[in-house]
Amino acid sequence: MERIFAPDYSGACVNNIVPALLQHRQIGEGWIPDEVLSSKQVVLLVIDGLGYNQYHRHRHLLPSLMDFSDHAISTVFPTTTATALTSITTGTTPGEHGVVGYKIRVGTQTLNALRWTTKAGPALQELDPSQFQPIVPFTGKSPTVISPASFVDSGFTHAHLRHSNYAGYWMASSIATEVSEALQRGEPFVYAYYDGLDMIGHLKGLGSHYQAELGLIDHIVSSVLDVLPRDSSLLITADHGMVNTGNNLTEISKDVLNGVIGISGEARFVWFHVNENQINDVATSALEAHGDIAWVFTCQELLDRGWFGKDVSDIAKARLGQVALVVHEDTALVPDVKTAPMLIARHGSVTDEERTVPLLSIKIS
Repeated sequence: MERIFAPDYSGACVNNIVPALLQHRQIGEGWIPDEVLSSKQVVLLVIDGLGYNQYHRHRHLLPSLMDFSDHAISTVFPTTTATALTSITTGTTPGEHGVVGYKIRVGTQTLNALRWTTKAGPALQELDPSQFQPIVPFTGKSPTVISPASFVDSGFTHAHLRHSNYAGYWMASSIATEVSEALQRGEPFVYAYYDGLDMIGHLKGLGSHYQAELGLIDHIVSSVLDVLPRDSSLLITADHGMVNTGNNLTEISKDVLNGVIGISGEARFVWFHVNENQINDVATSALEAHGDIAWVFTCQELLDRGWFGKDVSDIAKARLGQVALVVHEDTALVPDVKTAPMLIARHGSVTDEERTVPLLSIKIS
């Protein structure tokens, strides 16, 4: 089996960007450029779905980024938006903040973390975001957050962006305007988020539509650069990369599902929830059925490997399954092929395409 290293949660990983910028610059020494760490004002732009490998393959479509410093860093595990964005904004590991996936098992329910819904419907009243994810974002500061206006009142926004000055935009053309207004107010740190690339990747894959979206991102970056004052920096990163799976879906074996009482996670990082006395049987069945396309681990094995960080709270542990299938081929594991959503590109696993993200920066002198 290929050895898979856990993210460097104490070093060059997305969870350390905000603490390095807002708390102790020493955290970023050696991987965040010194000129960025010493800047009077910093804008952090998170581009959902821009993996480092995808970025490098398409650099010719991003001329505005040609003068940026270019580093590859790690995102968190699993490589999914809800988990990674929460790690970015709180500066903590998945094991600490507890948003351990896209779909999270809570008791007998499964929470869709991005929509903040369960099978019963909206879950804001039942699952208080500030209790579900108790760590205060942005080290307790209240920066301007520039993110889609439609997300302002969502449960996930309250979980990972609460207490911020939320500047919602309806069109991507407004991102630079909102950045400019925040910087003119003298704010030392501005957080901006754009989700269009991830969305088009899911819907259309990593082909021509994805490349067209990169052209729009280049325009967004150029527009932000135009409004940056002297002694300010723009830092760009992402939450995860993506892989094309197309219509290549793999149905989870019925022999495996016979011992499963719940499923959570992602189609490329699937958690099976099982009774303690059935862990070995389910793991063995999963390896026999799907070992050609996925690594099979018990929860304890992943905890021992540090995949969710050195410190994993009891609450976070309770949300993890007992057996994980981590897909390494270009496919997705689903309970039923006929009813599964048709997403052309996906993420969640730990392949290089998904786990490595860019850290790009430039300082305006």
